[in-house]
Amino acid sequence: MRIRVLWPAGQATATLATTPTSEALWAVLPVSSSANTWGEEVYFDTPVSVPREHDARQVVEPGTVAFWTDGDSLALPYGPTPISRDGECRLAGPCNVLGVLDGDAQVLRTVRPGDPIRVERA
Repeated sequence: MRIRVLWPAGQATATLATTPTSEALWAVLPVSSSANTWGEEVYFDTPVSVPREHDARQVVEPGTVAFWTDGDSLALPYGPTPISRDGECRLAGPCNVLGVLDGDAQVLRTVRPGDPIRVERA
C-alpha cells in the first residue's frame, strides 16, 4: 500500500506495511485534516480509531509513518520532539508503526501548524 501526504508547501509518499492499522487507514482514504507540529513531528487527526498493536513503539526512525492510538492521529516524525533524548525521534507515547516515508523525511519541515493536510492512495 502506498499513500501520498499533501500540504500547501509540499508532498511526500510512503509505503505502508500490511498491519491492522494500515488496513483501517487505507479503507477510509482519502482523509483531510489540519496539521499540528510537535518539535520535529507532524501529526493530524484521522477518522480511524484502533487499539494499540503488540509491536507499538515510542522511539522510531525519522520518516516512520506511525499511528498514535491515544489521539486517533497519524504521526510523522522527522527529528527530535520535546521529549527526545540524544536526538532520537520519541513520540508522545507508543504508536503503531505503519510504514516509512519514501525519500527524505526533512520535506516535512515545510508543514506549518494549521496547514490543510490530505492523505490519499498513491
